[in-house]
Amino acid sequence: MTSVVQDRYGPAPEDVLRLAEIARPVIWRDEVLVKVRAASVDRGTWHLMAGLPYPVRLAGFGVRRPKYANPGRSLAGTVETVGDGVTGFEPGDEVFGICSGSFAEYAAVRTGKLSRKPANLTFGQAAAVPISGLTALQAVRDHGRVRAGEKVLIVGASGGVGSFAVQIAKVYGADVTAVCSTPKTDMVRGLGAGHVIDYTRADFTDGAHRYDVILDIGGNRRLSDLRRALTPKGRLVIVGSETGGRWLGGTDRQLRAQLLSPFIAQKLGTFVSSENAEDLAALRELIESGKVTPAVERTYPLGEVAAAVRHMLDGRTHGKLVITV
Repeated sequence: MTSVVQDRYGPAPEDVLRLAEIARPVIWRDEVLVKVRAASVDRGTWHLMAGLPYPVRLAGFGVRRPKYANPGRSLAGTVETVGDGVTGFEPGDEVFGICSGSFAEYAAVRTGKLSRKPANLTFGQAAAVPISGLTALQAVRDHGRVRAGEKVLIVGASGGVGSFAVQIAKVYGADVTAVCSTPKTDMVRGLGAGHVIDYTRADFTDGAHRYDVILDIGGNRRLSDLRRALTPKGRLVIVGSETGGRWLGGTDRQLRAQLLSPFIAQKLGTFVSSENAEDLAALRELIESGKVTPAVERTYPLGEVAAAVRHMLDGRTHGKLVITV
């Protein structure tokens, strides 16, 4: 089969990603072989490709070189074959989920990270959901604990996770304020944000407005600034941050938040998303009911994965980037 592969870590996608012909994956008893129809790019794609920050390598992805030669994670496609221990899936089923190596014609996927594809989505739209949608759902529901009527601020609302978080927070009845740059304001309004702050023109941490929940997705504002924008008993969830550091990469702010939280009335924290079939099914229900729609900016063919990652790194992305196979 044709697959994207990398032999070494490196920060520049055009230097380390290439197409190659490799063997199809061999599935285990609890796995299915999926004929990939589409995949998607997220920030984690770059971290796995670059091996940065360094703790990524220690987390089981390979210390000196990539353990997994293909950094793709989200996919949508059709079931080709199923393992001996698999129930609930059979050849021909249309599915979406999370795996190791989705930038390829076929991928092996554990059933615990797989669900039936939303019936009202194309394969490309469905591939945009798993990683970013799960992260947004868990940030809003489990860690932000958003309730109806609360004021929620979403920093980085135009990105992959942010575009889902805006919609899911609205489902939970929140009054959503989205933070993004000038070219992306119309896009986040279209997702349902009741208020939009252009961070190039206004400072959302000036204390003029306070929020019950802040989801900081990919931001890098100081904790003191974010706390000033929270209500006295508000909740801050740091979903991601990027400083470019090779050792911590911005996670130092998350660590400080967790250390400070027990000593103050505000709740400050972070989390690592849980990749599970139950939440994929919850997302499918939201999507099929028309309450959530993936925001796909553009698609690339399999041979242009490096170009898609470069586009994301340049900071120009509105929503999700999809790879068609």
